[in-house]
Amino acid sequence: MTAHRYLQLDVFAPRPGTGNPLGVVFDADALSPGAMQALAAWLNLSETVFFVAPTAPGADYHIRIFTPTSELPFAGHPSVGAAWAAVTGGLAVPRNGALLQQCAAGLLPVRVEGPHTAPTIHLASPTARRCEVDPGALPASLHALGGPAQTAELWDNGPRWWLLAARDAAAVRGLRPDMGELRDWTNATEATGVAIYAPEHADGHDLVVRAFCPGDAVNVPEDPVTGSANALIASVLAQRHQLPGRDGHCIASQGREVGRDGRVHLYVDDAGVAWIGGQVQPVIDGTVHW
Repeated sequence: MTAHRYLQLDVFAPRPGTGNPLGVVFDADALSPGAMQALAAWLNLSETVFFVAPTAPGADYHIRIFTPTSELPFAGHPSVGAAWAAVTGGLAVPRNGALLQQCAAGLLPVRVEGPHTAPTIHLASPTARRCEVDPGALPASLHALGGPAQTAELWDNGPRWWLLAARDAAAVRGLRPDMGELRDWTNATEATGVAIYAPEHADGHDLVVRAFCPGDAVNVPEDPVTGSANALIASVLAQRHQLPGRDGHCIASQGREVGRDGRVHLYVDDAGVAWIGGQVQPVIDGTVHW
């Protein structure tokens, strides 16, 4: 058993308790992958990140990302939270506001703004790739969304999300899906989950998003705030010249339906790269023995 500094952060959170919790374990080189997986399962958060020594040239820091049941190549809120922890914890010093994060998905650029004690993070997500997978019969509870042609598309940027546009924000916010149907559908199509969205120009945001992953995360069937799904939605909308907001910038609201109020800052640059960012709140700072 070894001792490690441990943080619990609230990511995409304007204030504590409004975002997505993240466990952060420092100096984890002594932990085997099995030990990391066991600790992530015990913590029972949607994701826990472990800082290990960088192995790629140019990397400022290196993380491994675990859910309670598996390791992920990339996930949005763990990556944003890890960058915040790397800066505030003194693991990485930005060069002209830039860092490179190493994870299983590769080297991801990070932009850091503001003071090192409370930085705002923006991170480039992996490339969005369309998966040519037939969705089959859409779960009946999603029919209430009434979006354009009711076409679900599977997209991949590490996780694989079905994306489904709704007719309006009220349809997104009012949806009460059958989680059993969603679990069976996403498992059958080897997807992480399904993300639904619609424009909503209100209260400082441009887009409303909800993400359901009952097959991937049994204890968190609706994810509070989802960086990877938001990045995919922004990429797809930008490709189709439908991204709300201005000049490639957009703010998504997610989590109100589960008692949160997350805000994901999205930007799609001229090269088509989707950047995700937002505020991070420290909630717990201590030591974990494992």
